[in-house]
Amino acid sequence: MQSDALFTIGEPAGAPGAPAGATGVDGFAAAHADSPLPVRMRPASIDELVGQDHLLAPGAPLRQLVEGAAPMSVILWGPPGSGKTTIAHLVARATDRRFVAMSALTAGVKDVRAVIDTARRQRRAGGPPTVLFIDEVHRFSKTQQDSLLAAVEDRTVTLLAATTENPYFSVISPLLSRCVLLTLQSLDDDAVRGLLRRAVVDERGLGGALTLETGAEEHLVRLAGGDVRKALTALEAAAATATALGTGRIDLATAEQAVDVAAVRYDRDGDAHYDVISAFIKSMRGSDVDAALHWLARMLVAGEDARFIARRLVIFASEDVGMADPAALTVATAAAHAVEYVGLPEAQLNLAQAVIHLATAPKSNSATTAIGAAIADVRAGRGGPVPRALRDAHYAGARGLGHGAGYRYPHDDHRGVVTQQYVPDDLVGTDYYRPSGHGAERALAGRLPLLRRIVRGLPTPAVREGAGAPVAASAARPVGAAQGDGVNEGGDDAVEEGQQ
Repeated sequence: MQSDALFTIGEPAGAPGAPAGATGVDGFAAAHADSPLPVRMRPASIDELVGQDHLLAPGAPLRQLVEGAAPMSVILWGPPGSGKTTIAHLVARATDRRFVAMSALTAGVKDVRAVIDTARRQRRAGGPPTVLFIDEVHRFSKTQQDSLLAAVEDRTVTLLAATTENPYFSVISPLLSRCVLLTLQSLDDDAVRGLLRRAVVDERGLGGALTLETGAEEHLVRLAGGDVRKALTALEAAAATATALGTGRIDLATAEQAVDVAAVRYDRDGDAHYDVISAFIKSMRGSDVDAALHWLARMLVAGEDARFIARRLVIFASEDVGMADPAALTVATAAAHAVEYVGLPEAQLNLAQAVIHLATAPKSNSATTAIGAAIADVRAGRGGPVPRALRDAHYAGARGLGHGAGYRYPHDDHRGVVTQQYVPDDLVGTDYYRPSGHGAERALAGRLPLLRRIVRGLPTPAVREGAGAPVAASAARPVGAAQGDGVNEGGDDAVEEGQQ
């Protein structure tokens, strides 16, 4: 394939060296009446760019790049529809620079080197500097990215690269260190709503030929999920449907018909938000995995923040599953990490896996009730001084104050547990944690009474004949006795309370 077929050079059509199809002076094909609505509505200046206010302040790198004030190389990282290609268009409009655009999907090392060689020759001849735009740069291999290093280093080209993937994982470190990384955010609902309204009245858009009703507008905003390209594409489809129906307005039914997606009754700031998340949590708590997946899907389709869902899963793992399945917290935390690392839409798989695990896991709220009871006692004023044996004794003079005196080191005991007071005097004998007996907590429920008896210096129970490894008949088990006493082991020890 000829390299000219892979990119468009920013020279007027018909100019020497301009490839076929180079119809725009900005390095991209010029918009025309039949162009898609998102193309026609691209900002003509940086002042029309919305949703990236954190990058548009006077003197900010993005503004300098667009205005041609500094020849710095930039990597634009952001989700689809956040304005990366639009920014490239704005940069291309600078009249004092030659602009070359290529896609990492189709270009190779040979094509990159051809652009660099041309840029170097023009630079030596006193020609304009070259800006090289590479879309989806994360798809370039290491070798392809390596081919850019020298030219970016000596500013033979000013690199403008766009990626939807985390550049810390998808762009080689030497290239990343030579560029300024700018992070673009998904547009918020107000920004998308404003762009829809502009497209309805702007001559480049619908030119006021149709009206957009509030219900349809909100449906398109929710459907977009921060992707303005998706919002404008859906608006164009809805406008075509309304025109075909012979009506001058786009209502909710028309918008639903046009994009073939029913409006989800969900308001992220209203009652539906709280109702759906409540149903979601209660379905998992009730072990109805199918209902939980339905409510998860409702939230995802409605554009709920995946991080919000992930946080609720992490909370649920401890609040409602807890020690009945200790791995649940690991699963939920991993799903939350995946949401940050992978992002939607793929992260919906990670969320679904976590929901299935949590909904089908054995349930226990013992951690919730335990910390609740402990906090209630603290707030009620219970709890005296720290026992002397437990006080910090590492500094000079601590021993003289009696700190650490009498402390017994549990690892010195063959059982790994010793008789010792760990709570203030007024809390001796208080039980906060009460295992449920469900799932993995069942084994703990069998061991916990014995642990408490040893710690509190109470007589320990015997074991029924044939019930497994024997445990100590009293707290004063002889040193050197056999291991496997059931104190710090798993399993269901058949302990009979009260036997001496």
